[in-house]
Amino acid sequence: MWKLYGNDPQGFLATHGGNPSIDQIKAADYIPAVVDANLDVYSGEILVLMGLSGSGKSTLVRCLSRLIEPTAGELTFEGVDLLAASSKELIELRRHKMGMVFQHFALFPHRTVIENIAFPLEVQGVDKAERLAKANEILDLVGLEGRGNYYPRELSGGQQQRVGIGRSLSSDPDVWFLDEPFSALDPLIRREMQDEFLRLQRLLRKTIVFITHDFDEAIRLADRIAIMYEGEIVQLGTPEELVTEPANDYVKAFVQDVQRDKVLTVRAIMSETAVVMSPADSISSPTVDARTTIHDSAELILGSDQAVVVLDGDKPVGEVTAKDVIAAVYGDR
Repeated sequence: MWKLYGNDPQGFLATHGGNPSIDQIKAADYIPAVVDANLDVYSGEILVLMGLSGSGKSTLVRCLSRLIEPTAGELTFEGVDLLAASSKELIELRRHKMGMVFQHFALFPHRTVIENIAFPLEVQGVDKAERLAKANEILDLVGLEGRGNYYPRELSGGQQQRVGIGRSLSSDPDVWFLDEPFSALDPLIRREMQDEFLRLQRLLRKTIVFITHDFDEAIRLADRIAIMYEGEIVQLGTPEELVTEPANDYVKAFVQDVQRDKVLTVRAIMSETAVVMSPADSISSPTVDARTTIHDSAELILGSDQAVVVLDGDKPVGEVTAKDVIAAVYGDR
């Protein structure tokens, strides 16, 4: 996918074989908002887009929903070519299949909380009694019981954002786009909203594209992270992959201050030289699951006077020692 701003972006791409370099784009006075972005978003995953201001992450999300028209490329959803969809088809898609939450809550000040949440269903033409019943369910889901008749001005910032989240969920979307939804909140409220978001995801298993510029937030929430720079996706991978194998100095700068023990799993630091053993229930040494983070397993490993056996299910796959933990967390990065 491409999104260039300038006089004739389609013509410019055509004259460069559909694949100009960043230098060629800038030399022709075009703005590279999204540059040859390629990715799949998997069902039920949280894909986080990261990058500095102006890196193209918000533009990319708006291209995915066609709130902004891509200059060129392909965009498919459930096998349907969205770039060929009519305005009417897009409207129906956004009403029934897509939910969106933005940094600024954009609540209707003259409507109550319950009316704000029910608004997408009102747009769909759902009967009033049915939409209010659904909105009441959402109200409980996002932790706003008893506040349905409040107005937005009577709520805290975190509560207002819960209303925004509830409104986006009322139509039961398949795909959920969130553009820095928590960045305007105070740190404690932001942490609370991250916890709430993860709770909702465990319940609902939505397919989510989430934008943030905060790497700590990204590693708490993401299944995978795409880091963008000047419109390009420079690396796409799990938080652990980005920390252990940054693609370039730009990515390395993003991850240099991250708490590695909360990102790296035991599998990433174990030795694979462990002796092949019998089933896990006959192992006398302490054991730890390979997917456990260093942070969550540190007490066990550091407190053991022998190597801890790493298990993948019931299968021993390696071992890890206190020395491995110390080297991973405090060694040369």
